[in-house]
Amino acid sequence: MTQREISVGLISDTHGLLRPDALDELRGSDFIIHAGDIGHAGVIEQLSWLGPVTAVRGNNDKGAWASVLHDTEVLRIGEALIYILHDLAQLDVDPAAAGFHAVVSGHSHRPEVSERNGVLYVNPGSAGPRRFTLPVSVGRLVVSGVNIRPRLVTLGVQSAA
Repeated sequence: MTQREISVGLISDTHGLLRPDALDELRGSDFIIHAGDIGHAGVIEQLSWLGPVTAVRGNNDKGAWASVLHDTEVLRIGEALIYILHDLAQLDVDPAAAGFHAVVSGHSHRPEVSERNGVLYVNPGSAGPRRFTLPVSVGRLVVSGVNIRPRLVTLGVQSAA
């Protein structure tokens, strides 16, 4: 019997700008992770139209709307355990020792996928306003059991650059 693949959309550093092409890329996700620097509550509300959202507070998320957000979250997708935080430099656990299969972060605005000690690290980059020459991007995880396949997607920036 094959395990069902579960799709997790990844987004970070929207800074209040939720691009239509980011929404298009995240459509069809079973779950959405926002790795902080959201900008305002409306971003989470719009993402929730696509599926259940797990979001963490970024260093720029201030005010009453952001007070309900935590600095870290843990999301179980089937058998896989995902640790979520905004700034990877603030990681205060050993993900491998704690049994995590993946760590999702934002903050740097640099899309990146790496693996350390059997743990997948994914930063979907920034889907908000363009910063310097960094790409505007989102990501996706396809989870089957404890196997996680990451994918990063660079967005076109014609809209709201």
